[in-house]
Order: sequence, then structure tokens, then C-alpha cells
Amino acid sequence: MTLTTTSFDWVRQLVHRESAIVLQPGKEYLVEARLLPIARRAGLADVSQFVESVRTRPSPDSTRAIVEALTTNETSWFRDGDPFTALTSTVLPSLLAARGPSERLQIWSAACSSGQEAYTIAMLLEDALPSAASRVSITATDISREMVERTRAGRFSQLEVNRGLPAPMLVRHFVRAGTEWEVTPQLRRMVTASECNLAAPLPRMGPFDVVYLRNVLIYFDLPTKQAILRRVRDVMRPDGWLFLGAAETTLGVDDSWERVVVGRSSAYRPSKGK
Repeated sequence: MTLTTTSFDWVRQLVHRESAIVLQPGKEYLVEARLLPIARRAGLADVSQFVESVRTRPSPDSTRAIVEALTTNETSWFRDGDPFTALTSTVLPSLLAARGPSERLQIWSAACSSGQEAYTIAMLLEDALPSAASRVSITATDISREMVERTRAGRFSQLEVNRGLPAPMLVRHFVRAGTEWEVTPQLRRMVTASECNLAAPLPRMGPFDVVYLRNVLIYFDLPTKQAILRRVRDVMRPDGWLFLGAAETTLGVDDSWERVVVGRSSAYRPSKGK
């Protein structure tokens, strides 16, 4: 490993300042692995040389490259399953019943990575609630410009579509694009992708009826988790629904949320009066 303590500490501080992600000591191997390809593309022999060059001559592109390389973009179709089943079986029917016949519903896929979550939601709407699909818009956001561009493109490799996407859905909702698969224009029209740093003040957006903020909070310290949950609550409808990852909870973090059981899943709703 070539990464020096000085270089690692500088990267830790940069990533925390720009994204609030916490890189604990012991993650040197992760920084080394993620930044080595960037260092080599820059013609440098090792990661410490690359980090030192950015530290002494910073630029928006180089610092962005470091931060984006160290955000986690792990994702798959129908990840964990139950939060998506709950959407079409319980959450959306109850929201549609509570809204006027011409009122639109807004869903936010936060930290959307390359778009599998947002397009999973779009496919479910088309298949399970086709009459309501035209009333729903899906906002997909990520801190990574590359991930946002990939979401907008709606193109996925064979390896990516093999990760959790049922074959009948692949046939119905994708078309071949060379060696890749591309979502249909109908799905792409349902999804709007943009950059968003959850650790910073949110852009004007919403109000959202449903928010998927899954497998995101685990990367932040407690004050950042609390700030993110407050910001999310501010852009949600009072009767909205929040889905977190299986290892995440608002309990002990922010008491302005109420945990509810939805089928085999759990969701969170803004507590009334808080």
C-alpha cells in the first residue's frame, strides 16, 4: 500500500467536508483501491502522489473525482424486495384514495446510484397500477454526476440486469442497445434525475408522498443523520411515507417520525404535532 497517513487524513477530511461521509481509520485500503485507477489515468505511479498533487493544486474536477470515487454505488433491482411490495400493495393505494382524482403523486429515490431503484418503482407502477402510473412522477437524485448521467441514460449492462431483474420485466420494459439494455421511453419519462448532496441544504423539490432513502444513513455520523432526516421531513407531505434500509432506523435518531409496519416491511411517517 502506498497511501501515506498524511494523504489518507487529507482525503478523509475532504470527503467529510464535501459529502459528510465518514471514513474511519482502517479504510485506507478502500481509498487506495478506489483512487488507484484515477491516479493511473493521471499518469501517476501511486495514490499518495495523486492525492498530494490534488492537495497542492486543487481543482473542482479533481476534488469531485475523489469524492465521487469514495461514495458507495452498490445497488440492484428490487433490493430487499419488501419495501417495493409495500409500495404497490398498501402505500400507493392509500395515497391515491386520499388524493383528488387529478392530483399527482411524487416519489423520491434519494441516493439513487445508477437508477435501478427509480426504474424498479417505475416498472412496478406500470405493471401493478397502470391506471395510476400517469399520475406519479419519480425524482432520482445522487451526489455523483456520473451516476445521475447513468440514470438519465437508463442503460444497463447484462451483468447489471442479471442482478435481481425478473426476465419477464426485462422483456416488457427494456430494449436491446448493442451489448446493453435500455429502459423504454415510457419508463424514462417517469423518472427525472438530478444531482443532490443530502448532507447540504436541499434544492427546491417535492413535496413528496413517498421517499426511498435506503442504505444511505449508515455512512453518516449521528448529527448528519439527524440533519438529513429533518431535511427529508421538510420536503414530504404530512401523510407521506419514508422507507429506510433494513439496518437503518429513525429510532434514537429523530423522534419526529413514527415507525409503522407495512406487510413484511417497515416504514416511517411524520409524527403528528412534531
